[in-house]
Amino acid sequence: MNRSLKALAIAGLLATSLLTTSAPVSAASLHALHVPPAFLKFAHSSSLSHAGIVLINPETNQVLFSSGPNVERAPASVLKLVSMTTAIETLGADKVFRTGIYESSDSAKSNTFVLIGQSDPWITTDAHSAKKYHRAFSPDLITAILNAHPGLSDMTLEYQGVYTSDITELTKFFKNIHFTLVPLTSPSLAESEKGAAIATIDSPPLSEIATFTLLWSDNTLADRLARISAHQLGLTTTTDSVQIAFEKTLGELGIDYTGLAVQDGNGLSHATRIKVSTIAELLLKIKERPELQVIYNGLPLAGKTGTLKDRFIKDAPKAVGLVKAKTGWINTTVSLAGFVDVGAQQYVFTIIQDHVKNNEFYRQQTRETIDKMLATIARPKSA
Repeated sequence: MNRSLKALAIAGLLATSLLTTSAPVSAASLHALHVPPAFLKFAHSSSLSHAGIVLINPETNQVLFSSGPNVERAPASVLKLVSMTTAIETLGADKVFRTGIYESSDSAKSNTFVLIGQSDPWITTDAHSAKKYHRAFSPDLITAILNAHPGLSDMTLEYQGVYTSDITELTKFFKNIHFTLVPLTSPSLAESEKGAAIATIDSPPLSEIATFTLLWSDNTLADRLARISAHQLGLTTTTDSVQIAFEKTLGELGIDYTGLAVQDGNGLSHATRIKVSTIAELLLKIKERPELQVIYNGLPLAGKTGTLKDRFIKDAPKAVGLVKAKTGWINTTVSLAGFVDVGAQQYVFTIIQDHVKNNEFYRQQTRETIDKMLATIARPKSA
């Protein structure tokens, strides 16, 4: 059976399974043949009561454990898996965002320049960050103006395709220059206003931006990329458009997105909803499709990198280096979704506990339970 058929079969098992958060014992009896008792102990613990849990061995087409797979839940930052998939599928991993500064086409406008971008989500005024992560350094644009017009201390910036917050940071960078900011209402108007090019700057490829977003769970990048993707599809950048963009991406991948309710592109909203089965199906696609390999590669590694750098080390050391996953949390949700090495195989898992008491003690307790549960099955490939 090829991977696509396996994914469909797994989706069917999850969709038809009568497993809900109120029936974890049924989950164990149906889908725990190859799950050790210690895994079940943690899965049924008070820390994961009412949690949605799916564990799949894609190589053997087995749903090994499933509890509440089809209940819509607030996913927290696990939603970024959907955001980054949508961005890669819509824009392409090689997409580069360009921002340029131009003379004004109207010679009567003294000291007026036109700043035009492609909504670069990662442009910065921080020199260290620009060097370390190859980010576009926006002060280079103003420096280019000053090189062409020495002694200039007052200028008007007409701009389009650049976030207002990024324009604000740029003007703060040059404290000795007085800026008058004039937003342009459309790309066509911006094109008509621009004259000779002065300078351009480029972001790194989207693949690098997506990797950083997943590794460090950057909320601003995730939300911006989701909205940029919606706009690329001919939609607006509203939340409703993000919903449509997510549905289009998941639908084209053959993933059941029933119950999906999107309020942002990063999972911070408590009103966002998605099923653990949907995330699990998406992870199967991420692993099998070459163009989505960048998402797999960008996931934090337990005890080693990103938002998992400090996890598993003390509470589940046997799993260090054996879990690649996207973390997530908001006040009442703790989530983790990704891949766990089990000898020569790699299982797919999704865990969303959205009934956590709003206290860091209980959130940490839930994280530790998740870590310990995964450690009961994690083992290196050589084992």
